[in-house]
Amino acid sequence: MTDNHDKLLTDKIALVAGATRGAGRAIAVELGAAGATVYVTGRTTREKASEVGRHTETIEETAELVTRAGGEGIAVPTDHLQVERVRALVERIDREQGRLDVLVNDVWGGNKFLDFDTPVWEIELERGLRMLDLGVRTHLITSSVALPLLVRRPGGLVVEVTDGTAESNRTPRENLYYDLAKNAPIRMAYLLADELKRVGGTAVAVTPGFLRSEEMLDGFGITEENWREGIKIHRHFALSETPVYVGRGVAALVADPERERWAGQSLSSGQLAKEYGVTDVDGSRPDMWGYLAAEAAAPATEVPMDGYR
Repeated sequence: MTDNHDKLLTDKIALVAGATRGAGRAIAVELGAAGATVYVTGRTTREKASEVGRHTETIEETAELVTRAGGEGIAVPTDHLQVERVRALVERIDREQGRLDVLVNDVWGGNKFLDFDTPVWEIELERGLRMLDLGVRTHLITSSVALPLLVRRPGGLVVEVTDGTAESNRTPRENLYYDLAKNAPIRMAYLLADELKRVGGTAVAVTPGFLRSEEMLDGFGITEENWREGIKIHRHFALSETPVYVGRGVAALVADPERERWAGQSLSSGQLAKEYGVTDVDGSRPDMWGYLAAEAAAPATEVPMDGYR
């Protein structure tokens, strides 16, 4: 699958849980561009913002973008910590489609609770537990409720979206709770792949690289138009990527008839791009995690970035 958006997924029904913005939105849109019907969920609607506090992106807008891209976007406002809301969502998909082919678990929203480089005894317990609720419990609830529909037919795929690869996350992350929240989806994909292979399905974990999400751009005080100004703030901006990049990679993965070869693995947007020939919107192929691995392997050396974009 390439960036020309061949309609390879016209018969696929997908649920992207956590599609209000960022990687989740882009994955939903790129699945739509390939022809899929995509149910998109999140907590921020045109009437009410979630605790993330952003009013600028809504789940309804995501659905409209999916439809505009060539698929069918269906917005279902859902708090994935509320089991009955998730159950109602899955029952609706079953009633309207009778099947579910792809589940993308991208629910997060915990950045506001992240205390960088803070030991656990200095972190307010409720803040840490909220991150685990948002990044782990939501994924468990969604999988538990949605998988009975997904496994009804062989070939189902679960994509656990996280931050960091299995390799990179061996190094301690920003704090203990964040580390747990971002390592858990990698382990979930590994375990789900083992269970799903019994019914002809599979699961993988996927991470974007240095993601220029809406929230991140605002946090650095820059825009997509002048994002290169961010290099002055953080040199790794030179290897940053738009959410479209991981979206294209996941859409290509879904369309791959031999995707079972990735079962249980942790994949990055850079790996998917190389495998499937997709690019970011500017034609580049950033590989942030590959670059960080090269840096870690040569700590006393300044590794050139040229070969990683």
